[in-house]
Amino acid sequence: MTKFGTKGRGRMTAKPWLANYPEEVPSSLTFEEIPVQEFLTRAYKKNPSKVAIHFMGKDLTYTELYESALRFANYLQALGVEKGDRVAIMLPNTPQSVIAYYGAMYAGAVVVQTNPLYTERELQYQMADSGAKVILVMDILYPRVMKIIKETALENVIVTAIKDYLPFPKNLVYPFIQKKQYGFSVKVEHSGQNHLFSEIMRSAPIKIIDNMPFDFEEDLALLQYTGGTTGFPKGVMLTHKNLIANTTMCDAWMYKCVHGEETIMGILPFFHVYGMTTVMLLSVFTQNRMVLLPKFDAETALKTIDKQKPTLFPGAPTLYIGLLNHPDIANYDLSSIKACLSGSASLPIEVQEKFEAVTGGKLVEGYGLTETSPVTHATPIWGKRVIGSIGLPWPNTEAVILRTGDTEELPIGEVGEIAVKGPQVMKGYWNRPEDTAATFADGWFLTGDLGYMDEQGFFYVVDRKKDLIIAGGFNIYPREVEEVLYEREEIQECVVAGIPDPYRGETVKAYIVLKEGYSITEDELNKYCRQHLAAFKVPRYYEFREELPKTAVGKILRRTLVEEEKTKLANKEAK
Repeated sequence: MTKFGTKGRGRMTAKPWLANYPEEVPSSLTFEEIPVQEFLTRAYKKNPSKVAIHFMGKDLTYTELYESALRFANYLQALGVEKGDRVAIMLPNTPQSVIAYYGAMYAGAVVVQTNPLYTERELQYQMADSGAKVILVMDILYPRVMKIIKETALENVIVTAIKDYLPFPKNLVYPFIQKKQYGFSVKVEHSGQNHLFSEIMRSAPIKIIDNMPFDFEEDLALLQYTGGTTGFPKGVMLTHKNLIANTTMCDAWMYKCVHGEETIMGILPFFHVYGMTTVMLLSVFTQNRMVLLPKFDAETALKTIDKQKPTLFPGAPTLYIGLLNHPDIANYDLSSIKACLSGSASLPIEVQEKFEAVTGGKLVEGYGLTETSPVTHATPIWGKRVIGSIGLPWPNTEAVILRTGDTEELPIGEVGEIAVKGPQVMKGYWNRPEDTAATFADGWFLTGDLGYMDEQGFFYVVDRKKDLIIAGGFNIYPREVEEVLYEREEIQECVVAGIPDPYRGETVKAYIVLKEGYSITEDELNKYCRQHLAAFKVPRYYEFREELPKTAVGKILRRTLVEEEKTKLANKEAK
């Protein structure tokens, strides 16, 4: 690999983006060397009676959140959880997910966020790979955990229910709704390896855990799984430093927000690092109030915004599109929203303009990856905007464009791979030194995204080096879907690609060549995929072909198929 020449270094020191920083945003920040859970301790000491969480009509104060987190931590320690052990949380956005997150950290554990949509296969892989000792799970997901527990290192299962944190009479009604919705109910006894969250909150002591050794740079706070281009997801090791740094940057970027006076909308799932940093961490760091919704439903979200008056609403384009398309949007007051940071997929300009017109607030695009905790770039909220850009690198963050497969820095305007450095960049991949080494070059983290920088230091993403599909803000790795399809004996060849979709940005399509003499219908494939993949990964379309386009070496040309779809779409629109 070539080293940077002096020319490259000279350009780097210039950091042209700093000239476009709002005056209020410093170019460099200092980060307090504290563990993440210290955010909660401070919020409790400063504002003990302030509401920390609002959830479907119920409020929890910072005192209740802090004491509940300590109970959880003490209980984990009584179960034998030691510093560095992994504790998995498989929950939608609920008070329990926040309590357990900070509680696990008070106990010195590393949190493993687990998507509640995971199938048995996906769950088993993540639990075995992370070596998690304990999992906290929603009651309806308990059977799923029990089916795979023997193939993992799990020793204890903690079970909770939505109703545990609902106000009266919702808490009495909800179990009936749930039974109707899922067709079954789960009864778990508090004994042996099974533990009830409600019981822990009733009986565990509120005892401060002291004397925990702590290394700001090295100690892991989180193992966050991201799909791998090789098929299997990788555990991204995020340290306390990574998360503290990104939360502090986020706070600096939102300089007009007043600590203790904002309300943050928490629809983005906490099992995605973006929702975790911009809602769960930022809210507690700034001693604000978070309003949680366990799933996205446009009507419920509109009602909640109207009622709870959130001022900040981090989201993904799909969320904003879902709200804008609701026929009754005009009946709700959304004017409380001051700022929205959109991530996880590119933000269409018309969505941005429409949403700003409806709320009177600002909606800007950011960019980042799981590996960068997640944000590296964002458009100034109250400052200069450039259409189509992902914005400027954040304070303490450096970014360059490198020639693909090389470490030569490219001049302004040329397309190459976006590479970043900064305190939010991960420590590496869990137990995968080769993958870690392949992702860094000369200290730069290689994002796998292709883009360029303009004269003013604004960055643009033009394509993805990886074949990642981003549908509705969810990351889908084609290889993972292909592996499931290849298990069918009828299938000779298949390839999965992301094709343009007006609502989800992209959607999943599978192209299939059947073996001679075999047949299978779309319906049968759909049923099969739904058994083995989370719902958001299941192909929406299937196309049966005689053959697939290939290179001379026999590699299937996924890109060619995507281009075909784009051409079809363009022809359709032209008519």
